[in-house]
Amino acid sequence: MTKKYFGTDGIRGEVGIPPIVPEFMLRLGYATGMVLKRHGKPNERQRILIGKDTRVSGYLLEAALESGFSAAGVDVTLCGPMPTPGVAYLTKALRLSAGVVISASHNLYQDNGIKFFNGKGDKFSDAIELEIEAELEKPMGCVSSDKIGKAFRLDDAAGRYIEFCKSTFPQDLNLKGLKIVVDCANGAAYHTAPPVFHELGAEVIAIGVEPNGKNINDHCGATAPAALIAKVKEVNADIGIALDGDADRLQMVDQSGRLFNGDKLLYILAKDRLEQGKAIGGVVGTLMTNLAIEVAIKNLGLGFERAKVGDRYVLELLQAKQWVIGGEGSGHLLCLDQHSTGDGTIAALQVLAAMQQKQQSLNELLDGITIYPQVLINVKTTPSYQWQADQKLNAMVSKVEQSLIGKGRVLIRPSGTEPVLRVMVEANEQSLAQASAEAIAKEVSVS
Repeated sequence: MTKKYFGTDGIRGEVGIPPIVPEFMLRLGYATGMVLKRHGKPNERQRILIGKDTRVSGYLLEAALESGFSAAGVDVTLCGPMPTPGVAYLTKALRLSAGVVISASHNLYQDNGIKFFNGKGDKFSDAIELEIEAELEKPMGCVSSDKIGKAFRLDDAAGRYIEFCKSTFPQDLNLKGLKIVVDCANGAAYHTAPPVFHELGAEVIAIGVEPNGKNINDHCGATAPAALIAKVKEVNADIGIALDGDADRLQMVDQSGRLFNGDKLLYILAKDRLEQGKAIGGVVGTLMTNLAIEVAIKNLGLGFERAKVGDRYVLELLQAKQWVIGGEGSGHLLCLDQHSTGDGTIAALQVLAAMQQKQQSLNELLDGITIYPQVLINVKTTPSYQWQADQKLNAMVSKVEQSLIGKGRVLIRPSGTEPVLRVMVEANEQSLAQASAEAIAKEVSVS
């Protein structure tokens, strides 16, 4: 069945436009509460955790969700601003029924959204999301007064999560002597990420830690690393770390200002695990993963599989293969031997551990690997646009693919969160990739 509201990463959209409106959030809380009760143990009180990023609309949506859960007879614990992976961790650690994150991840503040985690810290399955959507079609009710859900506040949420992150870093290592710039994108990690690296011994210069409700991801963080690159050079830092608004994405920068995206970091993580003698089986990337990374990982003697774009699909394939390392170039990196979901702070710690173990720079850890130039063009379309039926577009795609035989590849995919068609071309030369991507993008119908 096709889902009406849930996309590849929860429910997302512009605030004030359905479904990101209070009325829908009220009904969503109620519907989700009813589904949780249906799957819970008889006579057991369902308890959920609500966290959010720093968007001003978070207050509005949080209150509506809380009311909906309460009407369904579900207790709510509020933890305030918290990285998405922090909510996943706390949900599992506190033995709760589910966790809710109010965030639009890397989008600007005008957007917001909802993500769900089950009691194990995993994202809701398609089956549960469909069940919630079916419940949304029913009239909303309310339990009797004696069964209404209560609300609580978790005052030490940030401290609990900080300690968890630190626990993933090897006990025999520290970050003393390192100067690290941490860009928190004015998002959910503004009060968690800097203390993690500082308490492990690093000198931390924090930027993007002054959220005002409207500046999340605004020319900062993992989706706009220019600010991090400039700061690393300015203060002569050893390393730079950029997270996105909900801190599940990671980009890193070396002392020279060279950017290392998720693909490069994925290889470093896999190689480090292998050199530690850990049996990881293989690595999961996505359809967007650079071909050079796939080849390099296979040359290590590891398996490599591509999932659909989206960290939930990477996770599903990792679980099916019983592997532990996966991720995508955007910076979602999963280390399932450390956490149940992608976590930018924890992924950064794993990379830093590899650097400290080998006493090598990021560049040295990637020695011998030449990344294929990759050009991605996002073309805005209408919500109803069906690119598979666009004959002009498909004719150009076929033409470009023929010209790239033995030299590159083409990937066309719609965004799961906005009306955008993503045109990606990878080739052995930058100019070829750019020209090919532009030729395809021009044929996309935008009306």
